[in-house]
This record gives sequence, structure tokens and C-alpha cells, in this order.
Amino acid sequence: MEKLAGGCHCGNLSLSVQLADPPRNYVSRACDCDFCCKHGASYISDPDGRLEIGVGNERLIGRYRQGSGTAEMLVCCNCGVLVGAVYRDDEVLIGAVNVRALERNVTFGEVQSASPRLLGRDEKVGRWKALWFRDVTITAVAP
Repeated sequence: MEKLAGGCHCGNLSLSVQLADPPRNYVSRACDCDFCCKHGASYISDPDGRLEIGVGNERLIGRYRQGSGTAEMLVCCNCGVLVGAVYRDDEVLIGAVNVRALERNVTFGEVQSASPRLLGRDEKVGRWKALWFRDVTITAVAP
């Protein structure tokens, strides 16, 4: 497993990512919705990997639902960094991480445009279930 770290600028949200393959083997998906474009977001995920999101102050995590309102965009309310997106289906939490919130010395493969607004809700969820991290936890950490 390849281990990566990252988080928001102020440190309230931390990311611990485990990928099954080297980062260069992953296509980064640049969502073309207005919200993600304004944040310059591009996402990676690995259904065989692991994503752990640490939260220092729970009051400073924004869970913004935009577009279809299906996924939660996780934004630090203190520094404004978009760290990723999650979706809960029953008791299963899946997610994707914004590559711009990861350590800077990591090189991913090509960037590919993604247009989720062209998909219906069920198509989006099906795509996320196929592509996103399936092992996701959000835990409290000491600030």
C-alpha cells in the first residue's frame, strides 16, 4: 500500500490515504461543476484503498451539499480548503479526496474531466460506489 498524507491549510482536517498502487497509476478526476471549479478540485479514489479523515474541531467542518445534494463536500470552515467528498449509503461511508489537499510531492497520472451533472442521481451513486474509497472513516483527533 502507498501511504499519503494531507489536510486543510490550518490543520483542522487531516487526511491519511492508502492506495493499492503507486499514485502515478491513478487518474485524477477534475469535476466541472461550478463548486469544484471554484475550488480547483480534482479527485482521486481507490475502492481497494483506505481514507481516514481526522477532525480537530467538529464545529469547523462544513458539510456542504450542492448540485443534486447527494454527496457531502467536506470543507474546513476556518481556512476554506475543500478536502474531499463523502456519501453515506445505509451504514457504508464512501469517499474521494481532493488531490490539492494532499502533500505536494505526489505525482498522479493524467487529469480527466468529469461531468457528474450530466448523470442522474442513481448513475452518480453507482459510479461513486464503483470508484470511491470503500473504507472511509471520519474520526476526532486532538487539535
